[in-house]
Amino acid sequence: MSNQQNDNLSTMTKQGYEKLMAELVELRSTGRAEISTLLEEARSFGDLTDNAEYAAAKEEQAKLEMRISYLETQLGKAKIIDASTIDKSKVSLGTTVTIQDIINSKEFRYTIVGSEESDPRSDKISSSSPVGQALLNRRVGDEVHVKVPRGVRHLRVKDISVIA
Repeated sequence: MSNQQNDNLSTMTKQGYEKLMAELVELRSTGRAEISTLLEEARSFGDLTDNAEYAAAKEEQAKLEMRISYLETQLGKAKIIDASTIDKSKVSLGTTVTIQDIINSKEFRYTIVGSEESDPRSDKISSSSPVGQALLNRRVGDEVHVKVPRGVRHLRVKDISVIA
């Protein structure tokens, strides 16, 4: 596979792939049905040229179709990480890493994921985020200094695991 083709891949975990696939199925079925109902209802109000409800429904339809197209593209070029082949000796996509803030001794646990499945509220950070990039290929005991919007974080890798 050429580098250009490889660059176009969207690497993600199996869970991330399944979550996006479920969203796509939902949008194709329920989402489209809801928009269709809105459009039908708006059409019943008469003249479409000055019909605000119809214009709003068409706008929602456009957003929905853009999201569907985006998901189809991302899933079409997805490369799913096989958890059984992940090297647990270093931080990589698909690993869960426990890090300690060296300054205040607080510990954090993040799963490193592709940008498509990043969800900081669920402790899933993108491998392309500043912290994710700094942690990639680090081993237990390694220290990193990461420039973030609020300054520089001084972190130490405490543990690396893979959750299948």
